[in-house]
Amino acid sequence: MTLQEIAEAVDGKLNHDSKLSVDEISTDTRKISPGCLYLALSGERFDGHDFIEKAFEAGALAAISSREMKTEHPVILVEDTRLALGRLAAYYKEKHSLFTVGVTGSVGKTSTKEMIAAVLSRKYRVHKTQGNFNNDIGLPMTLLGIEPAHTAAVIEMGMSALGEISYLSKLAQPDLAVITNIGVSHLENLGTRENILKAKLEILDGMKPDGKIVLNGDNDMLKTLEEAELLKDRAVWFGLEARQGMVWAENVLEENDSTYFTFVYQGKRYPAVLPAIGIHNVYNALAGFCVGILSGIAPEEIVEAVKGYQNAGMRQSIQEYDGIKVIADCYNASPDSMRSALDVIRKVECGGKRFAVLGDMLELGPKSAELHFEVGRLAAQAGLNGLICCGEQSAEIARGAEEHGLKTVFHTVRKAEAAEWLQENLRKGDAVIFKASRGMKLEELITTVFGKAGGSIK
Repeated sequence: MTLQEIAEAVDGKLNHDSKLSVDEISTDTRKISPGCLYLALSGERFDGHDFIEKAFEAGALAAISSREMKTEHPVILVEDTRLALGRLAAYYKEKHSLFTVGVTGSVGKTSTKEMIAAVLSRKYRVHKTQGNFNNDIGLPMTLLGIEPAHTAAVIEMGMSALGEISYLSKLAQPDLAVITNIGVSHLENLGTRENILKAKLEILDGMKPDGKIVLNGDNDMLKTLEEAELLKDRAVWFGLEARQGMVWAENVLEENDSTYFTFVYQGKRYPAVLPAIGIHNVYNALAGFCVGILSGIAPEEIVEAVKGYQNAGMRQSIQEYDGIKVIADCYNASPDSMRSALDVIRKVECGGKRFAVLGDMLELGPKSAELHFEVGRLAAQAGLNGLICCGEQSAEIARGAEEHGLKTVFHTVRKAEAAEWLQENLRKGDAVIFKASRGMKLEELITTVFGKAGGSIK
């Protein structure tokens, strides 16, 4: 886009009378490419405006700034660069015609997004959210990554307070929305699950009045919307227990690190296999099935897409190190996803002992101690041979596990001590899962224990 076009899109003032154009935007001076547009963001620990001249030195053609500055380089002056980023992203997306799916929920947003992208790839050239780019900076950057060849987009939307998803939805303008579930993540900021539901429903704000919304019929909070005037004929339901929706699953069998089940749709049955275990992954597949059907993909094609599904990043990635099965699920954690993780380690193929390394769950508010203790109770029932708890709040997980009968429980606030325990106790044939909120950086513990080759295990 030309700089003048960008200035008009962001309601800014360009100090330069030129017809120069850019094809890339950066908010990080360490990632400047020649001829790009640098947008200066202000954060808690830094202010990008302090690095505008550095960006020009690195090859940036122009900058977007909320500070007036004397320079010969082109600068677009705006009131708020963060809002300018959103305006530019929304404008840019409107220049492309592509089927857009918005995904939100308390748990499983990213894995559901990956499932939906896999399904849509049977018909479309899909653009999708990468990593954790699901907030008011990441989502606009995701939209700005759309290319002319793309015909569909799957956009993840996260939040920590009311109003945030409304803003994101208005930028992305999804044709179809998916809410995976309503749990207890972000209770610290929102106070009640009712408020969490209200926040997630803001995804409707950027949609057309008749746009469909795909909902988990087994989730207690989402089920309260069955008679809601707000949704009318827009809701499309799926579930394992709920059998009145568009699609449900039956005959679920988990073995050989895969899940076998049957989609039931319009009275017909479609056997499927998912290369992952855990009932939560079946829910992801059901959401993907609904999106596929609504976008015109045949059930048989959806089944093939599910068969080739691969999760992203540090979400239940299974690797083997010197005969030890390691399940890395370090991206995020809540009581619901902890329950799913414990279900995975209980069912995974294992010839030796089963261990779980659980860290703190963040942003749970006043009920944090109670919820951590409950996870400990679940751990005691998961058939574990040992539980390692790492972090201050995870002391309650340890207490809950011990009080409910789990004999081998080790708690520490130091990753180094947890690493020592694992190195002393893990043996070939064992399986271990690592799960905690992203802020705990539990993947560092995996690197310490196993290294690149896993040679430190006895």
